[in-house]
Formats: sequence, C-alpha cells, structure tokens
Amino acid sequence: LSQNTTGAMLEFCKTVLKRVSFDRQLFARELTKSFSWLPHEDALALKSWALATYSNKHTQLILTAFATAHQRLSHASPRNEMFR
Repeated sequence: LSQNTTGAMLEFCKTVLKRVSFDRQLFARELTKSFSWLPHEDALALKSWALATYSNKHTQLILTAFATAHQRLSHASPRNEMFR
C-alpha cells in the first residue's frame, strides 16, 4: 500500500473509533479490526493515539486489543509479518 493509502486508513480508523467510543463493545471490535488492517507502524501510531485519547475510558481494552492482535497476527499468514 502506498503511504497515502495507509495514512488514509489510519485516519479512517481514528474516525470510526471516535464515533463508537461511547460503546465499549463496539470500540473493542473496531479497534481489533483496525489493528488487523493497518501496517505495523500505523498500528503502533493508532495504539499511541488511542491511549492518549481514551486512556480515561479504555486503557486496558486498548492494551488487550493490541496484544491480542499482535499475538494472533504473529501466528498468521506471512501477509501479517508486521507484528513480528
């Protein structure tokens, strides 16, 4: 993916998360999807952004979702080398 495409995807993920942040289950689901779609660098940026933005509400959820995505993707197909 081009830099513009991945940057746009990161911004899209942030927009979705802002819209669902009121609902813990939706936020967790969308965060997990976002981590699985994004390249490693963008996933790390999203994690940092999410912690900075939602640490008062969802800190443990963010850390758990990232760890789960990392673990799942590190055992998945070569397409997901980004978390290794």
